[in-house]
Amino acid sequence: MVSEAVKVIEDAPKTTRRGILGWMFFDWAAQPYFTVVTTFIFGPYFVSRLTDDPISAQTHWSNAATIASFIIAIFSPILGSIADSTGAKKKWIGFFAVIQIISLTMLWFAAPGSPIVYPMIFWILATLAAEFSIVFNDSMMPRLIPEKDVGKISNLAWGLGYLGGMIALFAVILFLAGDPATDRTLIGIKPLFGLDPKLGEDARITGPLSALWYFIFILPMFFFTPDVKSTGVSMAKAVKEGLSDLKQSLGELMRTRRHLARFLIGRMIYQDGVNALIVLGGAFAAGMFHWATIEIGIYGIILNVVAIASNVVAGWLDGKLGSKRVVVMSLISLLLATMGIISTDKGSTLFGLVTLSAVDAGGLFGTAAEKVFILYGLLIGIAFGPVQASSRSFMSRSIKPEEAGRYFGIYALSGRATSFMATLAFSVVTASTGSAHLGMATIIVFLVVGLGFLLATPYPAKD
Repeated sequence: MVSEAVKVIEDAPKTTRRGILGWMFFDWAAQPYFTVVTTFIFGPYFVSRLTDDPISAQTHWSNAATIASFIIAIFSPILGSIADSTGAKKKWIGFFAVIQIISLTMLWFAAPGSPIVYPMIFWILATLAAEFSIVFNDSMMPRLIPEKDVGKISNLAWGLGYLGGMIALFAVILFLAGDPATDRTLIGIKPLFGLDPKLGEDARITGPLSALWYFIFILPMFFFTPDVKSTGVSMAKAVKEGLSDLKQSLGELMRTRRHLARFLIGRMIYQDGVNALIVLGGAFAAGMFHWATIEIGIYGIILNVVAIASNVVAGWLDGKLGSKRVVVMSLISLLLATMGIISTDKGSTLFGLVTLSAVDAGGLFGTAAEKVFILYGLLIGIAFGPVQASSRSFMSRSIKPEEAGRYFGIYALSGRATSFMATLAFSVVTASTGSAHLGMATIIVFLVVGLGFLLATPYPAKD
C-alpha cells in the first residue's frame, strides 16, 4: 500500500506532488497533540496527579471534552460553509494555529494542587482550534487527490500522523518522563531541562512541546499546498452566505441525499464512541492502575506502533474492499476492545470468566490485569486510525470538490454533534455509581448503533 500511495504522489505533477506532501504533513503536525496531550500523557496526568481524587478528576476531564464537543458541533459546519464562500482555507488554519499554540503552551502551568479550571479552559481552546483546523484541511482533499486514490493517501497521511505521535511519545518517556521514586527516565538518565516528575513537569511539558512541533511541521502545508483563491467576499457576507449554504445543504441532505445523510448520522453516533475512547482511554487506565507517565507513555507507544502498521494495511484494504468495509471491521475491533476493557479489574477479565493473578511481579505492567489491558489496547490501536481515515475517504468519494467545504463542515458536525453525549454519559454514570468501568460501558451503545446505520448505507453514498 505504501508503494502504491507513494507512486500516486510521484506520478503527480511536481506542484501537485509537493502540495499532497504538504497536506499530508498536517496530520504529522497535528497528531502529537492528540497523542501526548489528550490521550497518553497530559490527560492521564490531569486525572491521576493533578488532584487527589481521580474519580472526580475523570468526571472533570470528561466534562471538558463534553463542552469542547458541543462547541465544535455547533460551529464546524458554519465555518466550513464560510470557507466555501471565502474560498481560501489556509488563512483559517493559520488563525486557529495561533490559538492552539498559545493554549497548549499555557498547560505548563497546570501544577499539582493548582486550580483545575485553568487547564480545562486551555485544553478546551486547544481542542477547538485543532478540530476546526481539521475541517479546513480535510476540505482540501477532494481538489488535491484523485477520487480513486483518496483511501490510500488518507490512510497513509493518518499513519504518518501516528508516526509523529509515536516519535513524540518516545521523546517524552526516554528523555523527559522520570519515575517519581527514582527521578530517572526509562534509560536511566535525569529528565532533560531539569524537569521534576514530582511536580508533574514531565507531563506538563507536553503542552509546550506539542505547540512547538505543530508550529514547525505545519509549515510545509502553508508553503507547498495550493489553496483556492480568495473570492474577495467580505466576512459579513461570507457569514450570511455560509449560513444560507449550510441551511441549503442540510435541507438537500434530508430531501435528496438520504444515503449520505444516513452515513453522516451513523458516523455521528459511532464517532462519539471513538472520541470517548480517545479522550478517556488513557485516563481510565491511569486511574485504575495508577500508572505514572512512563507506563502510560509506553502503553501509548505500543498502540501507536500497531496503529501505524494498521493504517498501512487499511489503506491497501480501502483500495481493494472499499472504505465502508474497512470502517465496519474497525468498529468491530473497537467493540471487542471496549468490552474487554470494561470486563477487566485487578483480579479477573471477561466479566469474571477468567481469573487473573493479583500478584505484582514488579517492573513495568507487573500485574496480569495490566498485561491483559494492553492486549485489549492492541485492538484499539488496530482500529483507531482506519476508522477515521477510511471514514474520511468514504466522505470524499461521496461528494463533489466544489461542495467540499460545507460538506466536510457537516462531516465534522457528524463527528461532534452528539459526542458530548458519550462523554456526558460517562460523566453521569461514573459520578452516580462511583464506577469508571460502568461509565466506559456506555461507549458500547454508541459503537453498536453507529455500526447499524453504517451497515444500512450504500457505498459510496452519492445520493
